[in-house]
Amino acid sequence: MAYDEVLANRIREVIGARRDLRETKMFGGLGFLVGGHLAVAVMSASRGMMVRVDPTNHDAMRAQRGAGPFVMREREMPGWIIVEAEALRTTRDLTRWVRRGLAYAQSLPPKS
Repeated sequence: MAYDEVLANRIREVIGARRDLRETKMFGGLGFLVGGHLAVAVMSASRGMMVRVDPTNHDAMRAQRGAGPFVMREREMPGWIIVEAEALRTTRDLTRWVRRGLAYAQSLPPKS
């Protein structure tokens, strides 16, 4: 299943030009990395976007409209949120989620 190209382009518009940004295919989607850390990833059109958040704010982020847990091998991954495509319809909503992912990724020490 291919990732949502339209959503990927919308994320690029929100992020803008950054020297520390890298895109890479992962998890069957497209990841946006800052300083070597995954900030957000585009999933299939039906799945939406994965966002990296501060694990100490995980529960608060999950409580947001359209947000849910990222589950891998039947285990919820703290610090990772899936945001449904429906909750990303407006530029305002998308920008808020992308900025959250960028802010947390930027707070981590750069990978070499």
